Amino acid sequence: MASERRSKTRAGHQAATTPDGQAPWADLEMTVPTDRDHASVVALVECALVELTHEAVGAVFVSRQVGRSTRTQYVACDDVGEQFQKRHFDDRLGWHETTVPRRTVRDELITQLTRSPSTPAKRSGEGAASEPDTFVVKPVRELRTP
Repeated sequence: MASERRSKTRAGHQAATTPDGQAPWADLEMTVPTDRDHASVVALVECALVELTHEAVGAVFVSRQVGRSTRTQYVACDDVGEQFQKRHFDDRLGWHETTVPRRTVRDELITQLTRSPSTPAKRSGEGAASEPDTFVVKPVRELRTP
């Protein structure tokens, strides 16, 4: 009964839009590197976590390096937003899924979104990536899955 109420509440939230007709999470995206200050990145991550908890959406971080890309998706596992499913895809290694606490998701996203432009190149020992890394919040139905 209680879970049925939560499902109805979540479904009600899905229909919510802003005055311009967009979903409240539609503008939660950015490219890395960014010129945003640390506080702005933290605020973006906190907003994303709220939306992941209350809407049927997931956060996706895509990292591109020369000859390789990785995709990390985060989706809330519960209605209180304390546990998240982390789906990580690597071109070379495939998919790996695990459950992580909210604090881990928050810390990982902040770290990923505040990286300097040289970080991927230094780590891989190769030239700079051809495309910037990206972060976006989008409906769960649009997430790539294994």
